[in-house]
Amino acid sequence: MNTPFDIEPTPKRGVLARLRASFLTGLVVIAPVGLTIWLIWTVVGWIDGFVLPLVPEVYHPDRMLQDYLGLDPSVQINVRGLGVVIFLLFTIIVGWMAKGIMGRSLIRFAEGLVERTPVVRSIYSGIKQISETIFAQSERSFETACLIEYPRRGIWALGFISTTAKGEVAAKTDPSDEMISIFLPTTPNPTSGFLLFFPRKDVIELDMTVEDAAKLVISAGLVYPSDRENGEGVKGGLTDLLEKIPTKN
Repeated sequence: MNTPFDIEPTPKRGVLARLRASFLTGLVVIAPVGLTIWLIWTVVGWIDGFVLPLVPEVYHPDRMLQDYLGLDPSVQINVRGLGVVIFLLFTIIVGWMAKGIMGRSLIRFAEGLVERTPVVRSIYSGIKQISETIFAQSERSFETACLIEYPRRGIWALGFISTTAKGEVAAKTDPSDEMISIFLPTTPNPTSGFLLFFPRKDVIELDMTVEDAAKLVISAGLVYPSDRENGEGVKGGLTDLLEKIPTKN
């Protein structure tokens, strides 16, 4: 007869269960590091393949390195990443020149020519607007996450406040309250979504950062930012993820 003081023996795991747990643990450790290195390596190789052919062969980094070391020309040296360095230096020089009087004059002259070209004008204006939205530091960047009732009352959706409505949109909507534009992202791809206009009184601003809100959207509600007031929320970090790997057979 078992007594309250009897301790149940821990069930012994089989070899396959232990191998499965070790494999999952190793996969959790290797996958983020491996995918990050692979992505960086691929992007660097893509930039090198695009930039280096534009450099004269005499000034190719691998050729200069061969001449400096006195190696046989048949020996191929692949110096990965130099194309990225050349691209960064070229971009910095172009940006520095564009800030000057001559640079601004040349840009205005070139844009004037582009504006008079029918097809090129549409392509250039679209790409320019996208570039300014992504790279320029302006008031159009998302700074606040919010909750809105969408697609009907009683159903809440997570969105991002972009800016205050202006022009005809503000003039022809509710004049009793300020209208703000909300970007409503889709899950799990937050780069697509809907542009909605809401009265400010119907928008609930959240304390979480835009990055935390984006993680919540991408994970389809599985990754919640930690609550700083009461310490609740999903734990972060690789060690917490390893603890969740099942180890029983």
